[in-house]
Amino acid sequence: MIRIAAIGEILFDLYPESKLIGGAPLNFIFHVYKITGDGKIISRIGDDELGKRVMEFLDEKGIPKKYIQKDYYYPTGVASVIIDVNKQPSFVINTEKAYDFIEVTPELEQLVMKETDCLYFGTLAQRSEVTRETVKSLFNKRVKYFCDLNIRDNFVNKEVIERSLKTTDVLKVNLDELKLLDDLFLNELFEINKVSGEIMEKFSIEILAVTLGKDGSAIFRKSKSADETEGFDYYKPKPFDVVDTVGAGDAFASVLCIGYLQRWSLKKINRLANNFAAEICRTKGALPENDDIYDFIKEKIRDD
Repeated sequence: MIRIAAIGEILFDLYPESKLIGGAPLNFIFHVYKITGDGKIISRIGDDELGKRVMEFLDEKGIPKKYIQKDYYYPTGVASVIIDVNKQPSFVINTEKAYDFIEVTPELEQLVMKETDCLYFGTLAQRSEVTRETVKSLFNKRVKYFCDLNIRDNFVNKEVIERSLKTTDVLKVNLDELKLLDDLFLNELFEINKVSGEIMEKFSIEILAVTLGKDGSAIFRKSKSADETEGFDYYKPKPFDVVDTVGAGDAFASVLCIGYLQRWSLKKINRLANNFAAEICRTKGALPENDDIYDFIKEKIRDD
């Protein structure tokens, strides 16, 4: 069994007509748990109604809540979601929420050092000093590190990004984020293959996945030997109907992480990750209401 943990934000996506639980680390570990039967989430919620709903949700879905901290001062996180005419989301994210204050504890250190094969993290929860130092304290352990950059407007910090990349074994970015990395660290004339290769080389990253929306994704793998030929794969899924794309990247990341740890080929990872993300795009919000979608992905994993 592979053991994956994720640290970062749990928040509610606020739509005009509803509040849906989310946050990239939770979305990611939710899918990992449903696919593999294991997964741990490290986060912090408020002592409020939304925090209560988080705990009820985790109970209902069977996801371990041992590493969810409660904050008695700061509220549970929220983000207002705006869906444009192309069904692409943008987010208005408030500051000073409970997940900004995740604390280092012996239990967290024990989890990462003794019970984890791969730790997932991003940059949004590192906007605050408290959570940033907690995430930093979990680096340099004998585990793999999966970074889903997840840059959000107004929360770009070059130092945080650089430290994160230096730790990362597997990096997932979208095209705009790759362009940002180029601007911050390379300042090259942008070309996806060249910039991807140079970022991987500069930060000793083993796998870099660039998601391209409806155009699929490109995945690059750093060769470990002169005999290794599988260093790149591109895949574009067939056109499909979209309800919204919220959480599609998190779904892609979950399969990418599982496939990396299971040593799948890049071709298998790319096709399954894209097809699973497409299924999420057919649902409202980031997380499906029933588990039928996971029967699809688990069947594909077995068949392939």
